[in-house]
Amino acid sequence: MWCSATLPRSTSRLPSVSDVVLFPPARIVCLTEETVETLYLLGEQDRIVGISGYVVRPPEARRTKPRVSAFVSADIGKILKLEPDLVLAFSDLQADIVADLARQGLSVYVFNQRSVAEILDMIRTLGALVGASDRAKTLVGQLEGGLDRARLRAAGFPRRPRVFFEEWDEPLISAIGWVSELIALAGGIDIFADRAGGRAAKDRIVTPEEVIERSPDLIIGSWCGKKVRPEKIKSRRGFADLPAVRSGAIHEIKSPIILQPGPAALTDGLLALEKIIGTNAGRI
Repeated sequence: MWCSATLPRSTSRLPSVSDVVLFPPARIVCLTEETVETLYLLGEQDRIVGISGYVVRPPEARRTKPRVSAFVSADIGKILKLEPDLVLAFSDLQADIVADLARQGLSVYVFNQRSVAEILDMIRTLGALVGASDRAKTLVGQLEGGLDRARLRAAGFPRRPRVFFEEWDEPLISAIGWVSELIALAGGIDIFADRAGGRAAKDRIVTPEEVIERSPDLIIGSWCGKKVRPEKIKSRRGFADLPAVRSGAIHEIKSPIILQPGPAALTDGLLALEKIIGTNAGRI
């Protein structure tokens, strides 16, 4: 039978919810970069106790936080030793990691953002999870302002270049949702906008023949994890006659600033797209 005699000598009250619930979470493990960057922007970086090995933004996170995972694999034992109150994951690609952590009794929140609106919602949700809703609202407002300014700048372009965004080269994978939206905001036309809604990479596989048929003015490569090779793009059968190849309009955007569905894509990623598209918009 439970009685007050079992309480510590220093108290005689019944335990309250505040004795057993920790909010906001004090120890967070982030399995992808965008939640790390967002927590830093919110001033909540001290809560982070573990990160993905792919994190590069902000640089101090990589220097100071223990690395506990890749993208589809993680050191479960190392995560457990960090005693996190919350683990933040992304998408079905990390489902196996999430299941392993859940079996160990950890709390896991899985984000699944694939559009600009969903990225902004991720920021709002993460702010709420760490008790920083007001700061998250401010950050979202700043990001929305940047998107609006890009849209206004693009409105003055004499023409909108046709863009093939190449997320991977073998097989060819076209732009995911938020990248396709950012191309439009920056003043371009994603030639595979009809595929951008495909949440899985396999849904966005395209053929060289389809690229040739849609005749892009610009080719922007962002091969996740490896350097884009323009000479390889140029050597593909039939590509020599593409407007993008004839004019030498083959560019690279580093994947950490465009393929992470977080603040980086809406700031540095968008600026990189604007620079490329804006430079070419007036001469096509």
